[in-house]
Amino acid sequence: MALKRIVLRDFVIVQALDLDWHAGFTVLTGETGAGKSILIDALQLALGSRADADVVREGCPQADICVEFDGCARLRPWLEAAGLACEDNSLLLRRTVDTQGRSRAWINGTPATATQLRALGEQLIDIHGQHAWQSLTRPDAARALLDAYAGIDSREVQACWSRWSQARQALQHAQSAQDSLQRERERLQWQITELDKLAPQADEWDELNAQHTRLSHAQTLIDTAQTTLQMLEDDEAGVITPLGRASHLIQNQEHLEPEFQNIADVLASCTAQVQDARHSLQAYLRRADLDPERLAELDARLSLWMQLARRYRRTPDELPALLAGWRQELQQLDAAVDIEALHAAEQSAQQHYQASARVLSQQRALAAPRLSRAITQAMQGLGMEGGLFEAALSTADSPGAFGVDSVAFLVAGHPGASPKPIAKVASGGELSRISLAIAVTTSELGEAGTLIFDEVDSGVGGAVAETVGRLMHALGRSRQVLSVTHLPQVAACADHHYLVAKQRARQGTLSTVQPLDSTAREAELARMLGGERQSETTMAHAREMLAMARQAPPPRPAPRRPGRQRPQADAQRTRPKPGRAANGARNTNGG
Repeated sequence: MALKRIVLRDFVIVQALDLDWHAGFTVLTGETGAGKSILIDALQLALGSRADADVVREGCPQADICVEFDGCARLRPWLEAAGLACEDNSLLLRRTVDTQGRSRAWINGTPATATQLRALGEQLIDIHGQHAWQSLTRPDAARALLDAYAGIDSREVQACWSRWSQARQALQHAQSAQDSLQRERERLQWQITELDKLAPQADEWDELNAQHTRLSHAQTLIDTAQTTLQMLEDDEAGVITPLGRASHLIQNQEHLEPEFQNIADVLASCTAQVQDARHSLQAYLRRADLDPERLAELDARLSLWMQLARRYRRTPDELPALLAGWRQELQQLDAAVDIEALHAAEQSAQQHYQASARVLSQQRALAAPRLSRAITQAMQGLGMEGGLFEAALSTADSPGAFGVDSVAFLVAGHPGASPKPIAKVASGGELSRISLAIAVTTSELGEAGTLIFDEVDSGVGGAVAETVGRLMHALGRSRQVLSVTHLPQVAACADHHYLVAKQRARQGTLSTVQPLDSTAREAELARMLGGERQSETTMAHAREMLAMARQAPPPRPAPRRPGRQRPQADAQRTRPKPGRAANGARNTNGG
């Protein structure tokens, strides 16, 4: 995978830029303040860095960055799984930022998130800045670099740490909650005892209310039943006797009028129903009782139901379910206080973590000397003869997700000096060379096909600068290497050379980027050697540097170490606008 093309619109001081990139070693040079790092910033934004409204060129609605990579067949399975277009081996990323700082992103034409861009960027580009050493003063960053160099997989330790942490938290929570659990248990037990006095049963509330209604109106109901029965049975005013006579009379005439048969059937049915009603009334009156004692019992029980319902802010018919729920809670509390079981689980998880962490520590102990020797060798090749780099292991103050080791990088800048933390190395030139040595040694660890060195050669010069240039050229044989540099010795070693310059235009100050042919390249090297006033001497020196760079055998870069594969990321296709020049770049800045 390699960077193929970048298209910028209204980004910082770039009005329009359409630039092709090539394999091998490429340098960007230019005057201080010309905007050499703008391209790096644009790439980082396209790969998910934080968006800011300041990147929008003054007076424009938005900045637009489009980046194309080729040779991305390895990402095809992930792209297809994510539902993203993957028609060929190219990958196109686009991101826009407006004047409010709002950004939008696409991968192969599909909307994406900045998180997806960042994950994808880890697969595509590895950027080394001039202050990269600062991150390596943090133990976690030093540990991560050592693990990557050695190909150490710490996922098992992380999983064991997670299980131990959960078990420890469960035990601590149970221990600290003992008092509150006991209070909760006592509260539940008291409430259950209160409701047990009532012993509410499902549907009992409705039945009690029905009984109470009947007993409280018992006299009225009995009087009504007696009056109704009298109306049915009375010889003079009752219903049964006349109805029976009518039925008998009509039946005697059925042989004369067939229609009477239906009438007789209706009358017979009425007679039977009235008789049933009389029997039911008689049965009701036989069992009906005013029973004031039962009524008093019902009054007392209903009153208790209402009292408890108000106390616990429930409706009376919810009390049976409430009691069942409290009993279940009490059972759970009784089961939750098995401190011995929780302690045993915590001890087991701790032992598993410690065993896994010991294996990890052994792997780091073997890898640390190898990393130390490799970076020491690179430092000495960069003019720090007698310098020493040491990856020092110690036991961390407390265990963690990545084991029990603390990793610190120590450096001795010259023979006889005691190794000290990187942050205490005084010379800026030494810091730059150490940072470059680390970058060169670890540059082959990741999966990224493009390496970017952003002024990592700051503070060096002379023969060391030539060595830096040859190292980057050697790296460019297997990876695409881009370097922002101010050193002519480094620029002379490049396969491709781009000049970044500022120019005044109607729209203000604009930045341009142009590829240099051999003649223009000699002129730029002469400028870097002697300033704006070029002389035949500086031009001759520039031509000599280019010739020597072509002839000098490159140093062998540090051997590649296997690293863990990083998660792949999303992508989006947005075709850059056509119109590139044959030389590989086109600037359309006005003015």
